Amino acid sequence: MGDGILSSGRGNSSSNRPEWLQQYDLIGKIGEGTYGLVFLARIKPPSANRGKFIAIKKFKQSKDGDGVSPTAIREIMLLREISHENVVKLVNVHINPVDMSLYLAFDFAEHDLYEIIRHHRDKVNQSINPYTVKSLLWQLLNGLNYLHSNWIIHRDLKPSNILVMGEGEEQGVVKIADFGLARVYQAPLKPLSENGVVVTIWYRAPELLLGAKHYTSAVDMWAVGCIFAELLTLKPLFQGQEAKGNPNPFQGDQLDKIFKVLGHPTQEKWPMLVNLPHWQSDLQHIQRRKYDDNALGSVVRLSSKSPAYELLSKMLEYDPQKRITAAQALEHEYFRIEPLPGRNALVPSTPGDRVNYPTRPVDTSTDIEGTTSLQPSQSASSGNAVAGNMAGAHIVTNRSMPRPMHMGGMQRMQAPGMTGYNVNPNAMGGGMNPAGIPMQRGVANQAQQQQLSRRKDPGMGMAGYPPQQKSRRF
Repeated sequence: MGDGILSSGRGNSSSNRPEWLQQYDLIGKIGEGTYGLVFLARIKPPSANRGKFIAIKKFKQSKDGDGVSPTAIREIMLLREISHENVVKLVNVHINPVDMSLYLAFDFAEHDLYEIIRHHRDKVNQSINPYTVKSLLWQLLNGLNYLHSNWIIHRDLKPSNILVMGEGEEQGVVKIADFGLARVYQAPLKPLSENGVVVTIWYRAPELLLGAKHYTSAVDMWAVGCIFAELLTLKPLFQGQEAKGNPNPFQGDQLDKIFKVLGHPTQEKWPMLVNLPHWQSDLQHIQRRKYDDNALGSVVRLSSKSPAYELLSKMLEYDPQKRITAAQALEHEYFRIEPLPGRNALVPSTPGDRVNYPTRPVDTSTDIEGTTSLQPSQSASSGNAVAGNMAGAHIVTNRSMPRPMHMGGMQRMQAPGMTGYNVNPNAMGGGMNPAGIPMQRGVANQAQQQQLSRRKDPGMGMAGYPPQQKSRRF
């Protein structure tokens, strides 16, 4: 795979393609969006990983036309420092010195929550079984707890950014992806609000919608609550109409959708509410309709006394200081009752509950430069496209819900048979993060300790469970 994580080349006499690209058999395009294109490729011999399917993300150049996007650089420098089973994994990074275009290589992921939800809603017309919902949610929280324990806030959690492995030894394992908006928040050099708009609108926390200048990892937990509800109902919980115009317009319709379900927030329940900019300046618009009752239970069809409802309510707490954390959520009663969550979220213990999710389409008519050929399109086979691989790149299609392009993610864990990372800071620019905060190399807590132990002992249950509550699915 070259000399390390960063490789470049102008090609050789046998091909017009860059030298690094000749390591792969390019199959076709599997996605595109605002930030670039994603391609499916297979590693060629003589690499020890020959035959392995990967996704190659090609970034568009910086808007300023001066080479690699600073956002891409920050994403790379952050994700190369983290490693967790439920966070996406980096394979390699390539750079073309001619035009400074950047290519990121990831292990190929076959599914994401958006496609899983859409399949249940539009194709099979049935709800997702409770085991799969619980397993998907637990793994999402497990990865998020790792990030938050390392002072990383994701800021763009939504179903399309949560990947799930297909066939192979990691079948059904969840991977948090797309770290294009992620950043360290322990000691920011300036208010996080100066980073601009974050989180796709349907999953944006109320403090962000109300113009908070400072916010915390609680915005990620609000998004997880929205995702949890969507897994239960197969439709977005707060599907507001996004206002366009200036860089950060007032999103009155989105707030109205939230208030309609949860009722209006009050200063009694959220003391800092009156200090939020939009609550003061847009009070007339916000309170033109008054919702006093909480209708969440009826919307998600859960009893108010059920553990699932209690957990969801804590995730959707208006006051971010009272909102449940990822670590607390992992210990919630919901995960301690049957069916217990498992590592393979896609295969319940009851064979009749298993769903065969569709494979992703591959456009073989588009090459790495974005030009077209005459080859027909085909589908990526679930039988061989992901065998033994971990998730790491998301395939983007045109979808009705608002969503920026998925960037894919990377982590420092080295793939078997590949050379170690060797990023040149002079070439890539900058340090690990703006605050210069060292990443936590050890595990975050007891849950992480058990997560690592479970890798050695397949019989161990979910992290944090007492011995009598170990899941047999591990």
